[in-house]
Amino acid sequence: MMTFAMLGFVLSVREGRWVLFHASLLVACLCLSASVTAAFLAPSLSSIYKKSSSLHALSSSSANEGFVQVSRPDGSEHKLSYRVVRPMNLSSKQAAPIVALHGGPSVPSNYLYPLEDAVQYRSIVFYDQLGCGKSDQPTDITQYSIEDSVEDLKVLLKKLGVRKFHLYGQSYGGILAFEYMKSVTTSSSNDDAECLSAILSSAPTNVAQIEGEFVRLLDELKKTHSKDDGEELTDEELEELFRTNHQCRMPEMPPQLKEAYANAGTVWRGTDAIKDYGATPPEEGASRMPSSLIMRGEYDFVSEECIEPWKSNMIKLLRRTKESQTATHSESIMLAKKLLQHEHADWQTGDRRSAISNIIVTLLG
Repeated sequence: MMTFAMLGFVLSVREGRWVLFHASLLVACLCLSASVTAAFLAPSLSSIYKKSSSLHALSSSSANEGFVQVSRPDGSEHKLSYRVVRPMNLSSKQAAPIVALHGGPSVPSNYLYPLEDAVQYRSIVFYDQLGCGKSDQPTDITQYSIEDSVEDLKVLLKKLGVRKFHLYGQSYGGILAFEYMKSVTTSSSNDDAECLSAILSSAPTNVAQIEGEFVRLLDELKKTHSKDDGEELTDEELEELFRTNHQCRMPEMPPQLKEAYANAGTVWRGTDAIKDYGATPPEEGASRMPSSLIMRGEYDFVSEECIEPWKSNMIKLLRRTKESQTATHSESIMLAKKLLQHEHADWQTGDRRSAISNIIVTLLG
């Protein structure tokens, strides 16, 4: 299984609301760790995070920031904030850019910014989806939907002139990535940018299922952890226990995540916003989907059962699949190279010994 860092989601036991933003937070820490241990990644991560108290100090790369205007069927218009790292490389034919999709919904891209230090020669596009971060945050709930978010992504890519790219989606961002790819496979438009490959990290296929998994794990923690006097854990204690077991397996939440939470949205947020979502495959006659790497963390509450259905949603449009639970470092790099070569495959890879940075740099390089 993957042994990536558990870099939490927002959890509120009292309100019964939480955000899909959690385990195997690959790009936010991939370059920050020399290797992945089987049980706990905190020491290597914390040493890197301590080097800076500011997100922006993590990299000296040039970046352009701006806004793109998106619209809704009712005629309303909103602005989305974007940040392009190494903008001079955005149109490179040798190294297509990475487009990063954050989780939540409505937890902004701050926590993904360390990706720019992982891949130091390639342009990277970050943007805050509608409702969070520096983007507009309309209070009308009808302004939000997965379908609208897919169209927003298309508008952004066209605005920036991106024609070919690699797509990374973390948690809810993985759902958005899949829905974008599915939309393109059935589109008759020639204006859509070409997604060369995709990574879906800790992305569940069904929200109701992942909510059930959350409840199950929470109940297990209640049964296996109690106070010496026999009293039940308080909500705050249970929340922290869940965090350290299934979210952020570090003593303290990294400042990058804290900053993202501080700028998170409040209108369209968490699993309540997408509670009816269940992934479905593209319709008959759809074109072939890009090569995709499906992954999860070893302690992730997004269980194997939660990501298994991705195969049935993609497999008909893929030539073959390969699964690996115990891949070595070299085997993981080999799989990543094959993905880059655009062999149409859906890989679930895990590596208890592999350096995460090498996997992704090889994948995208």
